[in-house]
Amino acid sequence: MKKINLLLLAGLFAPVLQACHGTTNNGNTDSTTAVHKANDSTQLKTADTAKVSSGSDDIQFADKAAIAGMTEVGLGKMAIMRTSNQKIREFAHMMVADHGKTNTELIEIAKKKNITLPGMLDTEHQKKADSIGKLSGTDFARAYVDAMVEGHKKALALMQNEAANGKDADLKAFAAKLAPVVQMHLDAINKIHSEIKK
Repeated sequence: MKKINLLLLAGLFAPVLQACHGTTNNGNTDSTTAVHKANDSTQLKTADTAKVSSGSDDIQFADKAAIAGMTEVGLGKMAIMRTSNQKIREFAHMMVADHGKTNTELIEIAKKKNITLPGMLDTEHQKKADSIGKLSGTDFARAYVDAMVEGHKKALALMQNEAANGKDADLKAFAAKLAPVVQMHLDAINKIHSEIKK
């Protein structure tokens, strides 16, 4: 069963990870995270563009936003396949569509700024995905919804902070544009959360 879940997760996250064309994080790699590595041969770099200073808060924002986006799309695809709850399925479709689009936008900004985005989930998000991937039925639905509530609260704070305090104009604008979308997602998943907890 564990092997099936790992293969399922690999299939769900692989297209998203390959789209990022980034390098892997420096976190621990085990047999679970190894299946999610992206192609390391390409990096998001272009010539004659303004580079964001290494180690800056803007780069940390871009890294966190990329990981959050990959997680939303991957878990969304998993939920579409696994849940019979129509509202959760509709929400999951919205996650795949909306975060797929914003992931592409972030990749384009990263190319202009010579930022190499993560090519795989960090340990925290990988463990969460693995944990949810082991569940089925109502347990899966509840865990997915809980993860979406928690994830969107963190993502909203991340976007609001970058929009207010970021130094790079393009990343600030990206965050400001995405914050209302994340708020809408949070409102929607909170409503679903209330309904399934009854």
